[in-house]
Amino acid sequence: MSTIWPLPQIEVRDLATVEETRPVALLTGTRAWEEVNTRLNLPIAIQAEPNRVDRDYLDSLAAGLPEDVGVVYGVGGGLVSDVAKYIGWARKLPSVIVPTSLSQDGFFTALVAARVDGTVNYVTTGPANMILIDWEVIRYAPRHVRGAAIIELLTIVTGLLDWRYASERNRNPPSERFMPWAASLMAGIAQQAFRIANDVGEGKVEALRNLLDLVCMEVQLTNQLGHNRAQEGSEQIIAYALEPRATRDRRPMPYADLVGPSLLVAMALHNQDINNIRDTLMSAGLRLGQARPEDISQTIRDLPQYVRQHDLPFTILHDLEPTADQIAQIMATTGLAAISERPI
Repeated sequence: MSTIWPLPQIEVRDLATVEETRPVALLTGTRAWEEVNTRLNLPIAIQAEPNRVDRDYLDSLAAGLPEDVGVVYGVGGGLVSDVAKYIGWARKLPSVIVPTSLSQDGFFTALVAARVDGTVNYVTTGPANMILIDWEVIRYAPRHVRGAAIIELLTIVTGLLDWRYASERNRNPPSERFMPWAASLMAGIAQQAFRIANDVGEGKVEALRNLLDLVCMEVQLTNQLGHNRAQEGSEQIIAYALEPRATRDRRPMPYADLVGPSLLVAMALHNQDINNIRDTLMSAGLRLGQARPEDISQTIRDLPQYVRQHDLPFTILHDLEPTADQIAQIMATTGLAAISERPI
């Protein structure tokens, strides 16, 4: 049996008008809760600040939930959203997500990107029961996360390149066969992202609403297809391979801070001009200089082993055998080699 998941119910409203009577398990972060706690009045039974999405950690949080909890709220970014959806699914409770920025598409998907053995393991939880959007919260979020979900639309570019690359080599399973009509629709969504990027970076509510609409269209199309090949490609694999190195001595790195430089690397591997997509990322407010250049270089070096070790969907990375000179060229082409001298 296959399931075509819907989008969650989305309500655009002033958080001060929310009337919640069920005992709440609140998953949030200190900064995120400070942004909304004067607006959002919740009967909190238990509160936690999760800092990772390892599967065993998620299971331990779910197991420790008090029996009297009636609903799980995730207030903040993509990490707390994933944790809230997972716990709600594990404990058969409704989940409500309150984004404090439009930082990724995970708010709206039926999946949780849990980490298992150093890579991502998607758990199908179904979508959250409700998403609450308050533009007065989102428009004042830090610029680098406020509209960072635009990267989910830009990764369509490399997603389609890798999907077609695998198709041309007969490496897509039948359930993920290349579909030109779907590729065309996704390409149109990506094209719109380039057009709204500057206004997203400036925090204009109209552009942020357009971003919300485009992300929902992207998510619903992947739901319809039953897979993410049209939207996720080698850039996603590079980001997840980079994550353990990039976060080894610090708190979790925002999703877009990992995927941004990974997208540039993927574009370079496909011999695409990266200037337009790099300029678009920067105009939307995304940061490209948070990962250390040596971590990115070492990740590129280890990609062939990584994709085989984790049996990942076929992309250009499966045919990659990078030499030291090639890695240096990729770093120079993307501008990532100069980060320590000139952050971008």
